[in-house]
Amino acid sequence: MQKEPAVSADLMLASEADCHIFSGCGFPAPGLNSFIFRPLFTVGGFEFNKTMLLALLSTLVIVVFFWMAFGRAKVVPGKLQMIGEAGYDFIRRGVVYEALGKKEGEKWVPFIVSLFFFVWIMNIWAVIPLAQFPVTSIISYPLGLALLVYVLWVGLTFKRHGWTGGWKNLSGYDKSLGPILPLIMALELLQNLVVRPFTHAVRLFANMFAGHTLLLLFTIASWYLLNGIGIVYAGVSFVMTVIMTAFELFIQAVQAYVFVLLATNYVQGAMAEGH
Repeated sequence: MQKEPAVSADLMLASEADCHIFSGCGFPAPGLNSFIFRPLFTVGGFEFNKTMLLALLSTLVIVVFFWMAFGRAKVVPGKLQMIGEAGYDFIRRGVVYEALGKKEGEKWVPFIVSLFFFVWIMNIWAVIPLAQFPVTSIISYPLGLALLVYVLWVGLTFKRHGWTGGWKNLSGYDKSLGPILPLIMALELLQNLVVRPFTHAVRLFANMFAGHTLLLLFTIASWYLLNGIGIVYAGVSFVMTVIMTAFELFIQAVQAYVFVLLATNYVQGAMAEGH
């Protein structure tokens, strides 16, 4: 059996533009097909799609912005430099310094700042015309970033404490716990080595997935109801679309902040004597 091609959210909206409440067709509710895209091109079996393009554009946007903001930094900053400094300083002082302190945290600032803006820009594509899709609503992207943080955290733990000390750090070893020590160690290892990277990725993915689904729902409903007396309901749905878009802008920034806050806390935990 030949597999039917996937249909993106943009194509779905276009194909359902003539489907209204009085036209006899059912409501085209968004589903998993809204998160699957046809390849833009294929090279040697490798398929390059819209989400990959947006991820690359996210990197390009960040590099270009900070190059323009700090390439020729001035004592009296211009508008771009002021914006760049505000964003950089917010993460440096509000996240890194708070968790790691100024002396220990300074070397982690570039990584955490880069991670924050990368996640944020990938989130914010959801409300950008033509793009209209949050890259992090595809689980592979937050999972890849979470695994990067996880490998860094575990590696730093063993580097800081050695082989034996590293396992004690990860397992919460404390001989004063007595008979329940094996149980506590098992639970700590499960949490640190399995649950923690999983929840780090899923927290970001689930919020972006749910937010995009709601935006699609109200956007499609606005089209669907735009006929006859349904125009009144379409207006209500359109207002909800605007409200949800504004709310998503807030959530996108919050989720990027939470992601790097957890990453910084993991680094802090790796350098501590125990979790």
